[in-house]
Amino acid sequence: MTDKTTSAHGAAPKDTPPERDRPLVELRGAGKAYGNIRALHGVDLTVRPSRVTCVLGDNGAGKSTLIKIISGLHQHTEGEFLVDGTPVRFSTPRDALAKGIATVYQDLAVVPLMPVWRNFFLGSEMTKGPWPLRRLDIARMKKTADEELRNIGIVLDDLEQPIGTLSGGQRQCVAIARAVYFGARVLILDEPTAALGVKQSGVVLKYIAMARDRGLGVIFITHNPHHAYMVGDHFSVLRLGTMELSADRSEVSLEELTNHMAGGAELATLKHELSQVRGVDTEELPEEDALQAPAATPEGKS
Repeated sequence: MTDKTTSAHGAAPKDTPPERDRPLVELRGAGKAYGNIRALHGVDLTVRPSRVTCVLGDNGAGKSTLIKIISGLHQHTEGEFLVDGTPVRFSTPRDALAKGIATVYQDLAVVPLMPVWRNFFLGSEMTKGPWPLRRLDIARMKKTADEELRNIGIVLDDLEQPIGTLSGGQRQCVAIARAVYFGARVLILDEPTAALGVKQSGVVLKYIAMARDRGLGVIFITHNPHHAYMVGDHFSVLRLGTMELSADRSEVSLEELTNHMAGGAELATLKHELSQVRGVDTEELPEEDALQAPAATPEGKS
């Protein structure tokens, strides 16, 4: 990628992309091998501000490995990983957090019996007073937690209630608000709607859209194409550790996305054989040519 410099008069060239379009995170041909096992190979992914990048895939597709690379749990063994255009190699999740990359895992890493405000500041508590007599600034933490939750539309009558008493959707939203408050620029959401009902999933999807509107780059990991299509701006489908599909919303329909997610390509190649089996209806299966998807090219390149 060529970096355009300013002209002699100090004005940027007209074709310089605006700051909001500059990638926050990029993977270029990234991969991860565990000994002789290649879990991820040749993956291109671009995360931009104010966009939701949906990463879909079945079990074993490589979604967890992808999360671990970006969040600093594991290091990539091939390709490049860039943050703000600079190659990086994180050693710990704290390195990722220092760069503004926060991950909300499916299990949320909360303490169910602790109050909501304590969980909001868990590990980053506010204190007051001189050393060595510093103590928790409970009033300020409660006030801040209440304000931040209200900012994303969550109004709780009692912040002292154990977070375990909240619904699954509310707990997800508390975790999202916490990540935003502590300076996340890139928010990775690991299957946030997997264990939720329809209504609670809708609540979480609403707050994903709100995080995008606040300028965050969101990576939404899911196996549900319908949820992805509701909020997604770009879709990447992983299959067996490689990128099968990479397309903007305008380039792929929900039906096409569902077919790729459901292994439509494999079913299409077997359509003739399946038609010979009694009791199997192959009329609704896609043709193989119809699944020659928008090529799995890096987002933003054409």
